[in-house]
Amino acid sequence: MSAEIIDGNKISQDVRDEVARGVSELQAQHGIVPGLAAFLIGDDPASAVYVRNKERACHEVGIYSETFKLSADITQNELIERVQGINKDDRFHGILVQLPLPPHMDERSVILSIDPNKDADGLHPLSLGRLVEGKPAFVPGTPAGIQELLKRTGHQTDGKHVVVCGRSNNVGKPAAILMMQKAEWANSTVTVCHTGTKDLAKFTRSADILIVAIGKANSITADMVGEDTIVIDVGMNRVTDDTRKRGYRLVGDVDFEEVSKKVAAITPVPGGVGPMTVAMLLLNTLKAAQSKTLAAVSKR
Repeated sequence: MSAEIIDGNKISQDVRDEVARGVSELQAQHGIVPGLAAFLIGDDPASAVYVRNKERACHEVGIYSETFKLSADITQNELIERVQGINKDDRFHGILVQLPLPPHMDERSVILSIDPNKDADGLHPLSLGRLVEGKPAFVPGTPAGIQELLKRTGHQTDGKHVVVCGRSNNVGKPAAILMMQKAEWANSTVTVCHTGTKDLAKFTRSADILIVAIGKANSITADMVGEDTIVIDVGMNRVTDDTRKRGYRLVGDVDFEEVSKKVAAITPVPGGVGPMTVAMLLLNTLKAAQSKTLAAVSKR
């Protein structure tokens, strides 16, 4: 058996094309260009690559984007002041603060400083609270991207057993909440596994849909999955590879080579969930601009 490979590159491009059309319509009808402000603190290479990719993606779909690169030794209060300044800047409809932050900063305090109406990453407590309530405004990009992958490949979620490995605030928790909602492309029975879970394989083998966000290379092996499982691999890990010019290659949290021989469908790494995360960030930015424009029009 050979698994269906879920092509995140293609599906994310479809989403980007739709966002580009939405941006053009908003500009044509209301003269509004959606804007995204990104804060990059310090010189973490991975964070710099992520922000650069997001900036390039914004340009491709017509979203105005500006990256504010700040020193790693900036104080938390100084960063919050900068974020609050962008809250008041009408050029920007979305704000993201690239994580992780330097050790001397409290992540939650910084996220709280973002205007919830500009919360493009969907990480503000109000955004997460609305998600829990079942009335989401902005869903974090990775969980939203996972749902979109399932939807656009026709893998039904209604009544399915979804097992989420990981409980982070930006992937595991919101993914579980999203998939349990009484809504289309959700309505699942959800189990959340984490570092405290005993006999992880017992749960992963029972999954109809397995979402893996553990942060450890090749953690899920072929003996841990069922033959009809849909596997969504969120992981992105560097492993040494002397055959590559750069000395490493990227792999997921799932042993793709072996698991793909057994399951029904699987996302590759790279080229699976990653591109969708960026695409959904663009969509959130467009939604924020549309929402603000609608509010302004209704007041006239």
